[in-house]
Amino acid sequence: MKKFPRRSILLLGAGAIVAATVAESTARPCNAMPLPGDEPAAVPSASVRLKPVSHWTGVFEQSWDYQSRTAQPMSRSRDSQDHYDLAYTLDANVAMFRATGTRRYLDRALAYTENVVAAAAPSSSLSGSTFHDRYRGWASSKSGQRGDEVPLYESYFWRYATQLLVAIRQSPQVYANAGYRARYDQLLSFAEVDVFEKWYARGADESIYRERTHMAAHWALIALNLGRLTADSGRRTRYKQVLTTIGARIHNQMTRNPVEPTAYFWNDVWGSTRRPGQDVGHGNGVMAYVVEARDQGTTWTAKDITAFGALLTKVVWPGGTTYREFVDGTGSDNGWIADGFVKLGRYDPAVQHRLESYQVVNDQFAANMALNAKILRA
Repeated sequence: MKKFPRRSILLLGAGAIVAATVAESTARPCNAMPLPGDEPAAVPSASVRLKPVSHWTGVFEQSWDYQSRTAQPMSRSRDSQDHYDLAYTLDANVAMFRATGTRRYLDRALAYTENVVAAAAPSSSLSGSTFHDRYRGWASSKSGQRGDEVPLYESYFWRYATQLLVAIRQSPQVYANAGYRARYDQLLSFAEVDVFEKWYARGADESIYRERTHMAAHWALIALNLGRLTADSGRRTRYKQVLTTIGARIHNQMTRNPVEPTAYFWNDVWGSTRRPGQDVGHGNGVMAYVVEARDQGTTWTAKDITAFGALLTKVVWPGGTTYREFVDGTGSDNGWIADGFVKLGRYDPAVQHRLESYQVVNDQFAANMALNAKILRA
């Protein structure tokens, strides 16, 4: 399994921004304990004073120029691992557009995604590919891939590229604009054929129904998004099948946390409840899917979200600058939750308020805090 790439993070302290680097690092078992979700949902928190969208927009804007200098080359790369790394910046811009409606965030997200598509080549022309079929895609020569096509890298990026398309579809003025609509149609066609159909046809068991929770979750999020957008009933049926299957498998992994009875615990290996369970870094991928699936009313309930919130605030981040490596509260880590766990703030003002004191902040974190603030205020 691929190692997480190194990534720049902004640590926002007393009036200064300091650059740092972090390493990102089927049926429920019969002996599983009762779940937090089996109990009544927690009563929503009392009203708290939250920082507005404008605050987080200001934080996000501090890295605007730096983001362009680093992300543009990645978007034009023909190596799909660069697109994997680009996913964080893409998610940040989509979240900012959803939070503010400002089109320059949309335009940047579209430009990055269109650059990625423009870098694609027929599989038959990729010398190191093991497929050599009619689909378009990218090879990777990094991290020992030897020029092959890598489903993980593509799913990591396209979960957010398809989220971009959902954001366009949900914006009536943008969707009605002829220029944006043409770009939307082209990207949707590419995502349906040269991403999802391609990997499904090449072998769904190996490429989509992956061996780890977080890897399968990327495809569940893609299927969720494409299922909302497609005009093809046959494709919609397949997306629903993938979403339902993976969603149920992930949900059935959830058990009561061994150190906090109100929180969830899961292992990233299907069918296992062994501690220490899922590592927090990869667990972000599960949470990114769960949050969007919950918002669309599939699989996950308010009780589930309460249990995930408890996992974040009582186990993963028990307080101060103590950040745990695993979901059972063991190990020590760098505190990177920008790609998934931060999105839980949109459901509970108390969780959002707690996140406002988080010390590890980058553009993806700030953007999703802005979106959380928008949703809570709505």
